Amino acid sequence: MRIRVYVAGKPALDHAKRGVDDYLKRLRRYGHVELIILKAGDSATVSAQLLARSEGHHRIALDERGEALTTQQWADVFEELEQRGEVKTLSFLIGASDGHTESLRRASNRIWQLSSLTLQHEIALVVLLEQIYRVATLRKGEPYHR
Repeated sequence: MRIRVYVAGKPALDHAKRGVDDYLKRLRRYGHVELIILKAGDSATVSAQLLARSEGHHRIALDERGEALTTQQWADVFEELEQRGEVKTLSFLIGASDGHTESLRRASNRIWQLSSLTLQHEIALVVLLEQIYRVATLRKGEPYHR
């Protein structure tokens, strides 16, 4: 199963760029994870881009009001999706600074939160990539996730 992460706007903070690069490098050994950076804009514009680019994918919108899951629950969902074999691409959607539109929320298969806190987009991206990495190591029985 391929994983794509769509985010509005390129990371500008040096520490966020380093974190993104580090986790993308670490994730290479676990399969295909692709970061797709879209042009930043308002909620309607970004949501339309996200919907168009993730057409036909299993969509997980990230939103502070989404469902809170543990890392183990994330791993269980990844496992379930792979076992079903219907999902070729799992797409995580990080929207505009003013959030996702209602149409994107309705078109998403799941809505998850990374935190109940409001996170700056660059930080949310690093947290997301770290969790994807943590799930990958957990599923392989490696010691990163304890």
